[in-house]
Amino acid sequence: MTDKRLEDTLKELIIRRLRLEKEPADIDEVQPLFGEGLGLDSIDALELVVGLEEEFEITIPDEDVGKEAFASIKALSHYIRTQKDWP
Repeated sequence: MTDKRLEDTLKELIIRRLRLEKEPADIDEVQPLFGEGLGLDSIDALELVVGLEEEFEITIPDEDVGKEAFASIKALSHYIRTQKDWP
């Protein structure tokens, strides 16, 4: 899976799981997912963890890893690639 395709898949997953009124093109790959970026909160984080575990069969073992992985779409894409051992 290419970087672009994975990032698009992540955007679609976020929109679908969180029922956001956005299009994938509305989400910038480098904008923060939480706070002033996309505006997600801790409840959203829990829903995303479940979605990622189901979709990609990965785990996010603790809050510190989660903070780093959920920094942006690009960061999340990188985390998934490292967990799946994708190039």
